[in-house]
Formats: sequence, structure tokens, C-alpha cells
Amino acid sequence: MSRYLLDANVFIQGKNLHYGFDFCPAFWDWLVEQNQAGVVASIEKVSDELVGAGDELADWATERGRPFFLAPDDVVLPALGEVSAWATGQNYEPAAIATFLQVADYWLVAHAKAHESIVVTHEVPSESVRKIKIPNACIALGITCVSPYEMLRRERARFVLGAAA
Repeated sequence: MSRYLLDANVFIQGKNLHYGFDFCPAFWDWLVEQNQAGVVASIEKVSDELVGAGDELADWATERGRPFFLAPDDVVLPALGEVSAWATGQNYEPAAIATFLQVADYWLVAHAKAHESIVVTHEVPSESVRKIKIPNACIALGITCVSPYEMLRRERARFVLGAAA
């Protein structure tokens, strides 16, 4: 369905660092516009993580609802098995595997696999056996994974800031 699927850290770091609601609302407007155009989305499990914080980002996520945060469909379910089989077949510590299979990352990777989407995350690949990183799973499963900056460049996002007060 959507070309890019965003990890929770894209929203969280955006709010906390680069694209605060108070000084860069254009980023958030761009996300909404691109979602309406079918280019950008995320998944329900990511929304659950964001809403749990009970802050301004939680309100933003709640307002976006299902059109932005996609529910798993019948195509995602078989992909969950494929992602799970990959994770359990690696040399990760049992706690790393258990954690991965319980968080949104697992569902995000499966959704991307099922719908041939591009995953967008701030995570970078790691050789650690203590945590499964999204890019490692994507590389192994043949899913394209990019940073938010790469997504913005690919999509030629332009943010026009208003005049200073």
C-alpha cells in the first residue's frame, strides 16, 4: 500500500530533536500530505507506542488514526512467520529474540515484507547479539531500509518555514 513505513523513532526523534512541533510544523504537515498521497504511513503497533507516551506526539498520532497507522491485514500474517523464523534462526541472545518478537519492530518489518514497502528508521545495522536492529532484519529479508533523511531526499521534501516573529 504505502511506499515508506516509519519506525517509532522517526516520530520520537523528530519531535524531540529535529522537527519539533513548535518550530518545524512543515515536517508534520508533509507527513500528513504524503500519507494522503499513499507515500508515507506507519503501523498500528507504532501508534500504540507513541500514544502510550501521553504527550503532544501521542495526540498527533491519535488524530491521524487508521489512515496513517495501518492495521495488519491477511498479507502481513504469513510475513510474521517469515520474520520470526529469521530471528530465531540467528545467533541472537534469547532475550533479544523474545524482545524483538514482542515489539513494534517485528510487525513493522513483517508489514514492509508483505507489502514490499521501504522501512524508515534512525537505527543502523549492528553486529551485537543483544538486540535485533531493524536494518539487520531488513537486510537479511531483502527489505529496503533507509534513514528519514534519505526518505526526505528521495521524495524531494521541501519545508517552507514562516517568517520569524
